[in-house]
Amino acid sequence: MTATPNALATGPAGPVHRIHPAEVPGALVKPGAAPILKATDVEKWFQMNHVLKGCSMTVYPAETITILGRSGSGKSTFLRCLNFLEEPSAGVVDIDGIRVAGDPLRSRSRQTKERIRQLRLAAGMVFQEFNLFPHLSVIGNLIEAPLHVKKMHKAEATELAEGYLEKVGLIDKRDEYPSRLSGGQRQRVAIARALTMQPKILLFDEPTSALDPSLVGEVLKVMESLAHEGRTMIVVTHEMSFAKEAADRVYYMHEGEFIEIGPPDQVLANPHDERTRTFLRRFLDV
Repeated sequence: MTATPNALATGPAGPVHRIHPAEVPGALVKPGAAPILKATDVEKWFQMNHVLKGCSMTVYPAETITILGRSGSGKSTFLRCLNFLEEPSAGVVDIDGIRVAGDPLRSRSRQTKERIRQLRLAAGMVFQEFNLFPHLSVIGNLIEAPLHVKKMHKAEATELAEGYLEKVGLIDKRDEYPSRLSGGQRQRVAIARALTMQPKILLFDEPTSALDPSLVGEVLKVMESLAHEGRTMIVVTHEMSFAKEAADRVYYMHEGEFIEIGPPDQVLANPHDERTRTFLRRFLDV
């Protein structure tokens, strides 16, 4: 289904969220479940550059969402706006009932700053370049945030971290340092680190783009496993195989707008918009 701008109304608390007809709950979503994420009319300007032009998204618990688009289309900016690593110029982000409006010209109250902190805890980010602390071991990287942000006891944080290292297949590397790991191993450590904070949603910003092609598969295997077990994920990617096999819904972004939204078998195999077809010809026989 081609994405058209949502019919947004403005209420006393800001824009009213409208669910796009293509935003049908995925196969693992429990009947009657409410959306865990509602991004409503998100705008982003960098000086005179209008990067995001009223982007809206609805995500249900246990869904995997993929965002496709050319470089520079606004995908990563949208992802970073979801946990306010980038301040939206306008619009609203609501994750699990934590609602924050983009309003960069107004000074933040203590209450709003706390909501942004809670939003960031709810939405864990996995970056392109791993962002591991080089002076800490693998286990040290994983327990750093639980100790200092969540104030966990070290034994509890260590047990949790070791469980997630088992999940990503790297428990044998718990005492190694990042410099001694391959790129694929470092990205798997970064995924385990994000999981250790037990976020409501995992945000992946092109997690395989910095990897040697021979290492991409090991990271995608972990991500596919997380998708099939019902982790809620939003993934910016160019990996069409992952979008096809793991995604509940695909969003195609063009020049700061979602122009096509739908299940992968529709968007990837039978896109309605010519701009989507032109993009996919680089990867698929569309």
